[in-house]
Amino acid sequence: MTAETVLSNARIVLADEIVEGSLVLRDGLIAGIDAGAARTGEDMGGDFIIPGLVELHTDHLEGHYAPRPKVRWNPIAAVLAHDAQVATAGITTVLDALRVGMDEDADLTLDDIRKLADAIEDSVARDRLRADHFLHLRCEVSAPDCLDAFANFDGDERVKLASLMDHAPGQRQFVNLETYAYYYQRKLKLSDRDFQKFCEKRMAESARNSGPNRVFIAAACQERGIVLASHDDATSAHVDEAIEQGVRVAEFPTTEEAARASKAAGLGVLMGAPNVMRGASHSGNVSARTLASDGLLDILSSDYIPFSLIQSAFFLGDMVEGISLPQAVAMVSKNPAQAVGLDDRGVIEQGRRADLVRVRVDDHVPVVRTVWRQGRRVA
Repeated sequence: MTAETVLSNARIVLADEIVEGSLVLRDGLIAGIDAGAARTGEDMGGDFIIPGLVELHTDHLEGHYAPRPKVRWNPIAAVLAHDAQVATAGITTVLDALRVGMDEDADLTLDDIRKLADAIEDSVARDRLRADHFLHLRCEVSAPDCLDAFANFDGDERVKLASLMDHAPGQRQFVNLETYAYYYQRKLKLSDRDFQKFCEKRMAESARNSGPNRVFIAAACQERGIVLASHDDATSAHVDEAIEQGVRVAEFPTTEEAARASKAAGLGVLMGAPNVMRGASHSGNVSARTLASDGLLDILSSDYIPFSLIQSAFFLGDMVEGISLPQAVAMVSKNPAQAVGLDDRGVIEQGRRADLVRVRVDDHVPVVRTVWRQGRRVA
């Protein structure tokens, strides 16, 4: 029996325009778009209908599993709590970022990370989840156990994206050692002498491990068809290295120089939605709003606040000159989907998946009213 739903009286955000009319959903797909038609169906009351959001890099899951130091929650319960939060924020596809490679500031172990991955995959298999979940491996290439952790995901078909990152002092995000000290010395509560020893150890690990680990992981991802991302590139030289390694997504470039070089090379430039909403990076790097205004931003990620993804799209579409709402929505739907090869979703178009979000805007804040994944209401 064919399952059909009609959503009428909606403002439908298409790839390049907004039309008023109706959407027909059939068997999990978008079966028709009727501009101006007064069809009988579920009355959307003039609310926006946008594509379901696609999230490529959220660190949110690990916080549900380890909400306090030395506290571990049931991994399936942690996944369900995370899933409920992302789905009600309008995210219908999420790449859960899991850390690969540990260091002194890590509370989790390699076994913890694999437990979380298993909980995701078991929940997908048992149809427990509202959103469609895949995996993103955040590869800390300076860590001594990075390759052992990466091996835990050999043959795992849910891995869609891997990012190469190095958070050692003097590298990428922390080229400025004062910023590194502000972040880590306070976090780890170290004396000046102990902090110096900590930095020397981390820098030695980076010098020893980062180069070989980048080369190995890049080659493995190319062989397995996993999309590769660079992380926190700061210079044109970093971008050149990324291109050589087959990178397709530039995550969180820290300077306009790196963002501009990434864009010129055809990489998808990804920035944090919290950065957009705050108007600045929390670690003092380039503003995502600046990159958006300069045409250097392709993809947004909620990073550590799930709701910031839809919030930033409507903010950019409303407040930043030269960016329309369809263009801003593409940054959280079509563009991230295309970046990782999920070409069946991310845009409202006949034949695409019926992953949709009903949104009303109150006082410049988007209110998520209904979420559908493959035509089925999930929030």
